[in-house]
Amino acid sequence: MPHVLLATGDLAMDRDDYDESFVATSDVLRAADLTFGQLETSFAARGSRLPQARHAVLARPEGAAALGRAGFDVISMAGNHCMDWGAEAFFETRAHLRAAGIAVVGAGADIAEARTPVLTVLGDGTRVAVLAYSSILPQAYWADERRPGCAPMRAHTVYEEIEHDQPGTPARVHTFPHREDLAAMEADIRAAKAQADVVVVSQHWGIHFVRASIADYQRDVARAAIAAGADAILGGHAHILKGCEVIDGKPVFHSLCNFATDLRMDEAHAKSKSWNEIRVLAEEWEPDFEGLYNFPTVARMSMVARLEIGGGRLLKAGLLPLHIGRDAVPRFAAPGSAEHAAVVDYLAAVSAEAGLNGAFRTGPDMVELVAA
Repeated sequence: MPHVLLATGDLAMDRDDYDESFVATSDVLRAADLTFGQLETSFAARGSRLPQARHAVLARPEGAAALGRAGFDVISMAGNHCMDWGAEAFFETRAHLRAAGIAVVGAGADIAEARTPVLTVLGDGTRVAVLAYSSILPQAYWADERRPGCAPMRAHTVYEEIEHDQPGTPARVHTFPHREDLAAMEADIRAAKAQADVVVVSQHWGIHFVRASIADYQRDVARAAIAAGADAILGGHAHILKGCEVIDGKPVFHSLCNFATDLRMDEAHAKSKSWNEIRVLAEEWEPDFEGLYNFPTVARMSMVARLEIGGGRLLKAGLLPLHIGRDAVPRFAAPGSAEHAAVVDYLAAVSAEAGLNGAFRTGPDMVELVAA
């Protein structure tokens, strides 16, 4: 029997009982040989919000133990919320995760620690390495030689004026990877491949809320990571599903959407300029003052990536469709259900719209990702 690695979308619980977020999924997460998630909050009793933090929730310390009870083994802190509440909350969050038996990847006391992989040996002796990076970075959230933070995979943006004689015409947007960050990531993957049989790379990246769109730098980073030896790429941050592709036989999940992510909304927030500027990016997004899941309607479709590993290699890749309702609790969509079909159809559509080669084949254990 192959070993199973599961990877969820973003995690940011904000409710009285954190265990409620996992009532419908923990049995499956705990049954996997390795379960990975991306953290989008801080679990700390103390912290000072940094001025560059945007949406920032200081969750209670017991949230880390809830993730442990839910079945998580590895958590990435490489993201645009890792330093929201300063270094004190950053280190406290990491300590709570470790106390819950969870390994932390993608962030550390300095850049060397942030770039260090988490290594796991599966039951058949297969060695799995996990690395994590973030392209979504408020100022000074990335680690350096003397500063805590996450492992960066920054990108540059250039705007090309298309019609020089037409003031105000929308520009063409080009993005490309930060040269030093790309080289560091490639070196990390090669070093991890020397220690492990299978290397899984998490990337917190992309364009949030906009249907299908994949930035140029994501394509460059994905190709470079796989050329360096990555066996799978797990994308986060967009808060909606994005397309999938297969590069040289390796799966790339550009966005796993959300998993246990609570987002409250009040009238003041709904009327704010900042929220309404973001709101126009989504196809349909209206405030729900009574619900806990204030994301675009399409964010109700989500997934858990599923990798089958054995004999020292990745055998098969796919996904388990999810549906997330107003209570923000993720629930697996049963094969044959309307919710299951909606996820598969949406993934096929946005993959094609983005020019990606991902195709989806429903099987007994998962929806398999294959090259079209």
